[in-house]
Amino acid sequence: MTLGSAQTKRYLEIVEHYEACLAKHGDTHLGMDWPNARDAETRYRVMLEVIRKPAPPVVSLLDFGCGGSHLYKYMNAKDFSGIEYTGLDVSPKFVELSRKKFPQNRYICADILEEPEAVSSFDYIVMNGVFTEKRGLTFEEMLAYFERTLSAVFPKACVGIAFNVMSKHVDWERDDLFHLPFDTLARFLTASLTRNFVIRNDYGLYEYTTYVYR
Repeated sequence: MTLGSAQTKRYLEIVEHYEACLAKHGDTHLGMDWPNARDAETRYRVMLEVIRKPAPPVVSLLDFGCGGSHLYKYMNAKDFSGIEYTGLDVSPKFVELSRKKFPQNRYICADILEEPEAVSSFDYIVMNGVFTEKRGLTFEEMLAYFERTLSAVFPKACVGIAFNVMSKHVDWERDDLFHLPFDTLARFLTASLTRNFVIRNDYGLYEYTTYVYR
């Protein structure tokens, strides 16, 4: 998640914010900085709907920025089957928490921009909440981090990826959130990744989710 120098590691401010939320609120939706549990579950459902039907008997999925593995908990509660789950986070605190909760799962603690070799290939990669907050970063800094990270992640996905960002079509914008215009996103995807993508703005939250397929 770095761009190559200490100055460009300002994204670590975002990681530190989430660790502070965990320290304050514990292993809850608030500890992952989601305002309420119901909306968090909506996000989990939408993330998993990136998986195309009919799917093979088993697909591999990387939960990129897994936090406390609440997506995996949701999968268990909803009786999802046929998904081989792996979690990744740049924060050792979140990886340690997830490993204690779900020791049967594989977890990776790595920064894909510095250690791309640490991340193998998966059928699907979901990035829930990785790009919704920018904290003290400028829009330009966050956009550069977003584009660089997607460029590193997409080659690791055999079928597709999913990620969410905040919408520009809201009553008001928060300075600490990443409100990304549709056109800016589409220009980047078509120029750098693929024209094969779906933008979902149909689930009632002040954000949207994009599926990017091979």
